[in-house]
Amino acid sequence: MHRLLLSALVLAATLAAQPEGFNYDESKVPAYELPDLLAGAASPEQWREVRRPEILRLFEQHVYGRTPRVNLTTTARVFEQDRKALDGKAHRKQVRIFFGPESGRSMDLLLYTPADADGPVPAFLGLNFHGNHTTQADPAIRVTDSWVRNSEQTGVTDNRALTSSRGASTKRWPVEEIIARGYGLATIYYGDIDPDFDDGFKNGVHALFRDPHDREWSSIGAWSWGLSRALDYLETDAQVDGERIAVFGHSRLGKTSLWAGAQDERFAMVISNDSGCGGAALSRRAFGETVKRINTSFPHWFVEKFVDYNDNESALPVDQHMLLALVAPRPLYVASAVEDQWADPRGEFLSLVHAGPAYELLGKQPLPSDEHPPVGKPVQTDVGYHIRSGKHDVTLEDWKNYLDFADRHLGR
Repeated sequence: MHRLLLSALVLAATLAAQPEGFNYDESKVPAYELPDLLAGAASPEQWREVRRPEILRLFEQHVYGRTPRVNLTTTARVFEQDRKALDGKAHRKQVRIFFGPESGRSMDLLLYTPADADGPVPAFLGLNFHGNHTTQADPAIRVTDSWVRNSEQTGVTDNRALTSSRGASTKRWPVEEIIARGYGLATIYYGDIDPDFDDGFKNGVHALFRDPHDREWSSIGAWSWGLSRALDYLETDAQVDGERIAVFGHSRLGKTSLWAGAQDERFAMVISNDSGCGGAALSRRAFGETVKRINTSFPHWFVEKFVDYNDNESALPVDQHMLLALVAPRPLYVASAVEDQWADPRGEFLSLVHAGPAYELLGKQPLPSDEHPPVGKPVQTDVGYHIRSGKHDVTLEDWKNYLDFADRHLGR
């Protein structure tokens, strides 16, 4: 009796510790009907001139907010570089990009390119979670003095002495492998652009825009805006081919890379790693993290109207397959992990499947099948997908697949 009571108490405690507003049971996925992707668009011209702009507006109104159309002048200054970084294999450069001549706000871009390159190289661009200094152990990399989270999911700190975290995320940024394959790597700390907490958008780049309507956009919108400003700079850097930049992101920053790639067609390739709800996963499946759960935990990631779809996903005029379709005809890669059920791997895959008609309309090859591929067996056409073993993370296996995909579409 005591053992039975103890088991019941343990089960109750486990259930109580799990967040509300999630579902890990496929049998509880509601019946759903996705919005019509093409909505009558029967030619590439109709897609580009009518349907694509319409879908963009819907995502602005209902999910991410409208990025300000104001042209904010940015300037860049290289403040450190080493032509023999990584034991002579790479050229490292640190660049401060200022948002407006008088704002005082800026972000630091860390750039590696192959030292033996005989011309501009294609490159990957992505935001990082804890500061550029965490992506490599190199003591020359500047330690951020921006706001920094004190854990992966919750809490904030204004700790300006972060040297102990130097190199803590090197596994997520395998720069030597990327350089060896002939690519550059650029990264920016996302907290330089907008602090990741709900403060009514008083901090970060939102404050640069005077019109109140231009401040009614999300943190995901701000981070994606920052990626475009980084691309502005990369287009001017003689070591980088600005027309062959792949935008990459993991988790919430995977949502960001998708929205950046959807809005800014200068990005030549788009990569989403474990981006889940509000990223690659279909909202209507309500599996793993749901719209209600994500709006409760991170309301600042999205526009205020997105709350209207808590437990009401069927009323959304869009779903995430439409976001993925906005990348077409450019190459797009979506990746999942077996143990990352929170991000709904099946929903991420199905979203890419249902984006297929836009790729076909534009003369590109979508996924060859709607059958989920085996673990560790990537599928690559003009879009790519893999699911690997393991948890919510970025691994060398992920990067090897991205590099193979880039070889197909960006070339070295």
